[in-house]
Amino acid sequence: MGLNLSNRQIAHELGLNEDDAQDMTRSLRQGVVDASTTPTLAGTVEIDEVYLTAGHKGQNDLVKKTSSWTQTATEG
Repeated sequence: MGLNLSNRQIAHELGLNEDDAQDMTRSLRQGVVDASTTPTLAGTVEIDEVYLTAGHKGQNDLVKKTSSWTQTATEG
C-alpha cells in the first residue's frame, strides 16, 4: 500500500483473488485510522486562506469578480 499500488496490482503481486486483496487493504486502512489520533491545537494557530471556485469550468468570465468599490465608482 505504501507503494501506491491498486488493489488489483496487490492481488496480482501476491497471487490473490482481487476481492481478498480488497478485504485485506480495507482492514489495514481501517487499522491505520483506528490507531491515529486527532492532534489537539493550543496557543496561537495560523492557517492560510482558501478560495474555492466550483461550477464554472471553461467559463472564466463568470468567475471574474469586480470589487464593490469598483462597481460603485463606475456606477456613480
